[in-house]
Amino acid sequence: MNRRLLPPMHLLRAFVTTAQLKTVSAAADALHLTQGAVSRQVLELEDWLGVTLFARVRRRLQLTPAGQRYLLAVQPLLLQLEAATLDLMSSPHDGGVLHLSALPTFAAKWLIPRLPAFQAAHPKVMLQFVPYVQGYDFHRADLDCAVRYGEGPWEGAVCEYVIGRRMVLIAPPAGRGRPALKRPADVVNHRLLHHVTVPSAWSHWCERQGVGGINPHGGIQLDQYAAIVRAVAAGMGLGLVPRCLVEDELARAEVVMPLRGAAGVYEAEAGYYLCYPENRSSIEPLLAFRRWLMQAAVEGEPPLVKQAPSPQ
Repeated sequence: MNRRLLPPMHLLRAFVTTAQLKTVSAAADALHLTQGAVSRQVLELEDWLGVTLFARVRRRLQLTPAGQRYLLAVQPLLLQLEAATLDLMSSPHDGGVLHLSALPTFAAKWLIPRLPAFQAAHPKVMLQFVPYVQGYDFHRADLDCAVRYGEGPWEGAVCEYVIGRRMVLIAPPAGRGRPALKRPADVVNHRLLHHVTVPSAWSHWCERQGVGGINPHGGIQLDQYAAIVRAVAAGMGLGLVPRCLVEDELARAEVVMPLRGAAGVYEAEAGYYLCYPENRSSIEPLLAFRRWLMQAAVEGEPPLVKQAPSPQ
């Protein structure tokens, strides 16, 4: 094989990452290099090829026609090489490392308490958590899978529902100065707490229950379900939260489920999904984690028994 026609790998990575992220600064962050280092590597590759790959347009990099053609050819080859390397490094006989990320509340309340069971079943698989701030950017070389919340699917990843669609209405324990909640229409006497990424949750709940006369978007907005649970426990209002995240507080009677039937427990559209790029789908640590996670979810959230709505 003619080695002269094989560009150095680090130059190809700099080119592909810069092309994907559009700027040298973003590519430098992703590659953990300085902007100067990335710029030099791109220029070195252009010199090596004798072809201009990028044109600078209004302070942004834009692929030339030659650069676009090269990216389409090189990117899948790099992904294939990375997948083959990961397969080898993560063979079932030697275990391997799984780089994952998860939303903080889900990780703390549901996933981490169950991980000892995974470790006992797969002692040779090492879990490495990636900060969730970039925990669903599969252009990163150090991310194999992520647990995301929403309705899915998301572009660029295989997305499989895990748990979290089972929603419950929670209220403070009795005696916190608010009228009792005995039927859906009683929510008019309470402040509603909202999750910022699911702003229409109360609106959908009111439509299902035929409740009118309130502003389903009024109240307090919080950015984590854990914060909503704590706010409810403190007497600040009512919350709609995934059942899987509030089991401990219900058991300790820090919050209560005052309504029965479909008003108190119902299936929502959003939930927690395991997401991963297709080129990593066959690595053994991910296969093992996926099998275990799906089984843990089934055990933690059995099928919902349909109940008649509560009377108005």
